[in-house]
Amino acid sequence: MKNFLLAVFVGIALISLLLPACRHELGQLPFGPIDPTDTIVIPPPPPPDPVDTSGVPCSPDTVYFQNQILPLLVSNCAMSACHDVQSHQEGIILTNYTNIRQKVVPFNASQSKIYKSIIDTDPGDRMPRPPAPAFTPEQKNLVKKWIEQGALNNVCNESYGQCDTMNITYTAYLQPLLASKCVGCHGVTNPGGGIKLTSYAEVKASAQSGKLYGSIAWLYGFKLMPQSGAQLSSCQISKVKAWVDSGMPQ
Repeated sequence: MKNFLLAVFVGIALISLLLPACRHELGQLPFGPIDPTDTIVIPPPPPPDPVDTSGVPCSPDTVYFQNQILPLLVSNCAMSACHDVQSHQEGIILTNYTNIRQKVVPFNASQSKIYKSIIDTDPGDRMPRPPAPAFTPEQKNLVKKWIEQGALNNVCNESYGQCDTMNITYTAYLQPLLASKCVGCHGVTNPGGGIKLTSYAEVKASAQSGKLYGSIAWLYGFKLMPQSGAQLSSCQISKVKAWVDSGMPQ
């Protein structure tokens, strides 16, 4: 019995010695004790890069592949179940210059498969396939002009010299920008995420919710848009923000 009591006494003494040490070590943890009322604060994303005003200025007489043709084809043709990398219907991928160039004959639009597909009047053969809307006459002429100028992998800087964010309106700037880069996925038929961007009212609603700017600026918590293409330029993003900040004039 004496031996048992002695063992209990020794055990209690050891525990009393160890507890302060454990508390001391716990207090030295890098993050300290956990407070269940604490909230995790996620730092905001870094500000966008300064607008690049160097490079090649855009000429109104030239069609630029990277600025105009690639976004148009990616938005309208390179979506899931069509001509993206994963689906590649009929073995055709329309997400980069190398693959697109294989479907055109420079300086000869009438012999270029891409151009013949977008002007085809047969719903079973034209691209994009119904129920997606056909290319507008302006879009068809843009592709034709690019091919007839040699189907070059060219690019220009839309903010060359400066990025003018004054007097941005939906009709003059937002509508053609979204038609080129976004409406292929956010059009009338099966719009991505249920979001349509085909009218002023729809675009304004998206802007008021914060989704339009958050998505194109690739802010944390938003789905990055355009989904299958490169991010809009710093100048384009700045112009959209300027439009939103100025009350979204039509």
